[in-house]
Amino acid sequence: MNPPKPRITKPRLVWRWTRGKWVPRHRVTWTEAGKQRSKEITLDWKGDPKELDRLYWLAQGGKHEAQKTRERYSWRACIEAWRVDPQSAKLALSTRKQYRRVMDVIMEKNGDKDMRRTTRQAVKAALAKWSDMPRKASRYAQTISLLWNFAARELDWPMGPNPAAGLGAHRAANPYKPWPAWMIAKLGTAPESVRVAANLIRYTGQRPTAAITMRRDQIDGDWMTVVDEKGGQELEVYCPAPLRSFATGLTPRGAHFIPRNLTQPVGYDAVERAFRAWRKSLGDKALPYSLHGLRKLAIIELAEAGASDAEIQAVTGQSAPIVAYYRVKASRRRLSKAAQERRT
Repeated sequence: MNPPKPRITKPRLVWRWTRGKWVPRHRVTWTEAGKQRSKEITLDWKGDPKELDRLYWLAQGGKHEAQKTRERYSWRACIEAWRVDPQSAKLALSTRKQYRRVMDVIMEKNGDKDMRRTTRQAVKAALAKWSDMPRKASRYAQTISLLWNFAARELDWPMGPNPAAGLGAHRAANPYKPWPAWMIAKLGTAPESVRVAANLIRYTGQRPTAAITMRRDQIDGDWMTVVDEKGGQELEVYCPAPLRSFATGLTPRGAHFIPRNLTQPVGYDAVERAFRAWRKSLGDKALPYSLHGLRKLAIIELAEAGASDAEIQAVTGQSAPIVAYYRVKASRRRLSKAAQERRT
């Protein structure tokens, strides 16, 4: 014998005996071509009257998840089409990874929205949130522009003017600042993920993402395997003694130096958020510095140690113009120190 039907009653609310239990459904009826039609939406109330009431009023207002109309020209549809397009497969692996990260954010926040309704003002507002991270803002604008042009040219969607055109262009006129000695000295107060990431970036010379996702087996005695994200290759380089000592002192908690679990690393965004919170605690004088600045510090430290440009490039994988730019800073520091010491 079935248990008694719940006594909760509302207009358009019906109870159906399904798979051994009473299930509430929102039922709408209408007449079409002389025949009565109906449509029911299951309300997953989980036995909670308050949840049932919430779901019921959503259905009454036409706002229940099952009543939503999927947009034909949505960001999600465009991104999914781009990811399987043969032309996108020809991009460098590192470039695809960068686009994927931004596209994942877009799908999470705006996936089911009609991308044609995106305004230039909305794009500007999104970029303004990353005003202190020009490269991230630039990548976001580039990705929006890429998808917009793909939708118009490859999918033949009726798109208007590209709202991201000309926005977020990264200007190299504001290069990353190498960390000062006082900030390095404060690393002991940073969260563990930031402290580990900072040492890996500084001593491997890798880009932050590659350093943050390093596996423990990438350091093997006097040698380490680093990732050149731009070139899409792994390189074996010498591991400096400070990094060997630091890595040895870390308690293994997974396959990676900054583990999310036993087999996966923490992502760049999580570490970057922790870094920004820690940087804020240091005061305004710390605001100009980013995780990327540790790569530039690596150039200066190597130059001050007497390494040639070719040797610095072999360690950090950075271009000759970038190495030359930061070498000037190293030379200025070394010369100023020598000059000032003559005064004593």
